[in-house]
Amino acid sequence: MNAHYAHTLPILNNFCHICTMSKIWQKSVTVNELVERFTVGRDTEFDTQMAAFDVLGSLAHTQMLESVGLMSAEDLTLVQKELKAIYRDIEQGNFTIEPGVEDVHSQVEKLLTERIGDAGKKIHSGRSRNDQVLVDLKLFFRHELQQVVKETEKLFREFIQLSEKYKDVLLPGYTHLQVAMPSSFGLWFGAYAESLADDLELVLAAYHITNKNPLGSAAGYGSSFPLNRTLTTQLLGFDSLNYNVVYAQMGRGKTERIIAQALSSIAATLAKMAMDQTLYLSQNFAFVSYPDTLTTGSSIMPHKKNPDVWEIMRGKCNRLQALPNDVAMMTTNLPSGYHRELQLLKELLFPAFTDLKDCLHMAAFMLENIMVKTDILNDPKYAYLFSVEEVNKLTLSGTPFRDAYKQVGLAIERGEFNPDKKVNHTHEGSIGNLGNEYIEQAFNKLLLNFDFAKVHQAIRELVKQSV
Repeated sequence: MNAHYAHTLPILNNFCHICTMSKIWQKSVTVNELVERFTVGRDTEFDTQMAAFDVLGSLAHTQMLESVGLMSAEDLTLVQKELKAIYRDIEQGNFTIEPGVEDVHSQVEKLLTERIGDAGKKIHSGRSRNDQVLVDLKLFFRHELQQVVKETEKLFREFIQLSEKYKDVLLPGYTHLQVAMPSSFGLWFGAYAESLADDLELVLAAYHITNKNPLGSAAGYGSSFPLNRTLTTQLLGFDSLNYNVVYAQMGRGKTERIIAQALSSIAATLAKMAMDQTLYLSQNFAFVSYPDTLTTGSSIMPHKKNPDVWEIMRGKCNRLQALPNDVAMMTTNLPSGYHRELQLLKELLFPAFTDLKDCLHMAAFMLENIMVKTDILNDPKYAYLFSVEEVNKLTLSGTPFRDAYKQVGLAIERGEFNPDKKVNHTHEGSIGNLGNEYIEQAFNKLLLNFDFAKVHQAIRELVKQSV
C-alpha cells in the first residue's frame, strides 16, 4: 500500500468486513476497501433512521406490482406479511443493519429473501435504489416536519398564554440597545408567537414540496414496466406525484434546501429569543428569572445563575441558520441526474431535525417556568421611555408635533422631565390592543393546511395486519 495511506491500516483492519459487503448491485468485482470506506461514510448510521420508511415504500410498491401483474397474489401475501413483521421489529427497536450489509434497502431485501425465499427477490422490480432512497427520504422528511410542527405549535401556545397573562406588565423597549419606548411582556411574548406563525408558512411550503411521490422515477428516467405511480401515491398518503421522472431525481437536494430554509427560519426566531433571555436574566437587566434548578453555577463564583439552556440554544440555532448555505454548497454545481455526494445531505439534515426539535421543546419547557418582574419601570433610569408619550400628549392638545418634540427635549436637557409613566396605546398590535386573537387565527389556519390525518390514515392502512 502507498506509504501515504499507511496510517489507515489499523482502521482498515477493523473495517475489513466491507471487502465482502453485501451489495444488491455487485457482480464479480470487489471494491477496494479504502474506496469502500470513503464512499460509504456514515450512510449506514443514517439509513437506520429511514428503516420504517423503507418498509412503507416497499409495502406500497409491492401492492402496485401485484396490481399491474408483476407479482402474483401469493407472492404479495408472503411479502406483505413479512414486511409488516419487519416494520413491527423496527417500531420495537429490534432492527439493525448487519455488518457487511451495504444499506437499509439491502438489509430489508436480505431479511425477506432469508425468510420467504424467491418472493423476497421480486420487490425491486420497476424501481432503482435511486427512487427507493428518494421515497424513503420524502417519507422521513414528511414525518420529521410533522414533529417540528407539533413542537412549534406547543411553543406558540406558550407564547400566546404568557402574552395574555402578562399583557399589562410594562417592559423597557430598546433600539440600538438604548432605552427607547415602553413595551410590555405582552408585546414581547406575542412578537415571538407571530414570528413562529410566519415561520410556519415556510414549513408549510417545505411540507408541500416534500409531500410529492418520486417512486417510479427509477434511476431518473422511468421504467419500461407498466407502473401505476398514482396508486403508490395514494397508498403512501402523498398529495401528488413528482410527475417528470428527471425532475424527481433533480428534486434531491432541492427538497433539502427548501426544508433547510424552513428550519433555519424557526431557528432564527429561537436564537433571537435566546439572546433576549440571556440579556434579561443578567443582573444589569433582571427582567426575568428562573428556578435555580433550571440554571447552572460557577466553580468559583457562588452567586452565579447561568442561562446555559438559552446559550446552548442560541449556539445550536445560529448553527442551524447556516444550514441552507451548507446544502446549497453541496448541490449548487451539480447537473441533472444522480450524484453520490447527495448522500452527504443526510449528514446535514438528519441532525438538524433533532437539534431543532430539542430547542423547540426546551424553549417551551423553560417558558413554562419563567418568572417576570412586575415593577421594572419604577426605576428612575427608565423615565426617558415616556418622552414620546409626553410629546404625543402635547400634540393631542394642539401643539404642533415638532414644537412638542422640542419642548420635551429641552425639559430633558434641563433635568426637568417628570412623566406620569402611563401609556395609552390602542391601535392594533400595540400595548393596549395586542391582537393575539388574530395571530392565533392565522396560526390555526396554517395548521389546517397540513394533511396529517390523511397521512396517518394511509400509513395505518399500509401496515394493518390483513392484506
